[in-house]
Amino acid sequence: MSIATSSAHPPQKAPAGASKVRYIILAMCFLGITMNYLDRANLSVALPYIDAELNLQLTNAEKGLILGAFFWAYDGMMLIAGWFTDKVGSRRSFTIAAVWWSAFTALTPLATSFWGFFAVRFALGAGEAPAYPSATKAASRWFPKSERAFATAVIDSGSRVGTVLALPIVTGIIALTTWHYSFAILGALGLVWAFFWYVMYRDPAEHTGANDLERQYITDNGGRTDATDDAEAVKIRWIDLFRYRTIWGMMIGFFCLNFVIYFFLTWFPDYLKNARGLNLAELGTFGMIPGLTAVVAAWSAGAWADRAIRGGADVTAIRKLIMVGGLLGGAAILPAALVSSLYMALIFLAISYSSLAVAATAIWSLPADVAPSSHHVASIGGIQNFASNIAGIISPFLFGALLDRFHGNYTPSFAMAAFMALVGAFTYAFVVGRAEPLPVLPPRT
Repeated sequence: MSIATSSAHPPQKAPAGASKVRYIILAMCFLGITMNYLDRANLSVALPYIDAELNLQLTNAEKGLILGAFFWAYDGMMLIAGWFTDKVGSRRSFTIAAVWWSAFTALTPLATSFWGFFAVRFALGAGEAPAYPSATKAASRWFPKSERAFATAVIDSGSRVGTVLALPIVTGIIALTTWHYSFAILGALGLVWAFFWYVMYRDPAEHTGANDLERQYITDNGGRTDATDDAEAVKIRWIDLFRYRTIWGMMIGFFCLNFVIYFFLTWFPDYLKNARGLNLAELGTFGMIPGLTAVVAAWSAGAWADRAIRGGADVTAIRKLIMVGGLLGGAAILPAALVSSLYMALIFLAISYSSLAVAATAIWSLPADVAPSSHHVASIGGIQNFASNIAGIISPFLFGALLDRFHGNYTPSFAMAAFMALVGAFTYAFVVGRAEPLPVLPPRT
């Protein structure tokens, strides 16, 4: 795939004297997503201690239902969350979401039974749904097209940073106090973040800290603000977004990417322990390698993409190169099962996870690229995230079913994941259209 140059003038650099409020917004979005994932992973780490203290005698199936309750609510609310964010804006939607999920995090110690933990986990998932659409919409308004990939990479890396930090933070709090405080402390920190987000966030046109040079730079270089909206495009209904082939391609492609990523969020520790024989100490060190390399790779890819676009490269070519190449690299999960060396397996797994994280930088840039107007960015983000999290429900189950069928052999599961990565690469290459605002379609007859 060649990287053609755009026929339009290449994006300009920010002028001297322009304020840099957008980077404060970016840092806040990153912290918000990190808190989101810390609270999401909290119960997964604390559950063995909870079960032991309360003597719940939960079966593995019941533990799975408690942990899975989050994803049923999270995915079920995702379509509404995107629509809601576009209606009320990132300031209010992200604040409401953070207050909701932080409150239910803090209330978790009040649960004393299977159904109590199931209910609080379900409520937590419902509250976390607006987080990604809110952050995506905020980035679309504050970052021009030529800075969007890096901004997206930073925001999305919050999910990996939060997941990696959950184990040492939660276990550390439990070691110093009890499991109750892990929920109380993280819930309180989430409420603090929500307060500062509500106080600090405004769209560029309303933010008193941003000067006219920064606002003009964002608007002139592809920031999705009300000033850049086409009047007819604003009228496109939410339901009519499903009439576009590109939207369906984004849904299928993101489903395929998350199908593989959820291995790293669910079965990866089991693989290291049972397939590779690592002990607890080794699990805590070697297990961090793919996640940490994924953060570095995604930030680097985002910076490279933005630099290429500022140099005049075609936005569609850059986005597709990263998405297709990233998913092709994600198929490196298969050779990880075929090599005998632990270190070679970790290298292949790090390549796979890092490649998928790289692809995600372009995937999360797409809603702002293709939205018909700024009032559709969060909706499209919610739609593709809804599809991707269906994979979060299906993928862990299929991995487990194949492990049962093949007596703990991971090769068939990894082959399935590699196949899904290839399907995703094909979808982004040939089904998703150009990275530009979708045209207004004629009304249905």
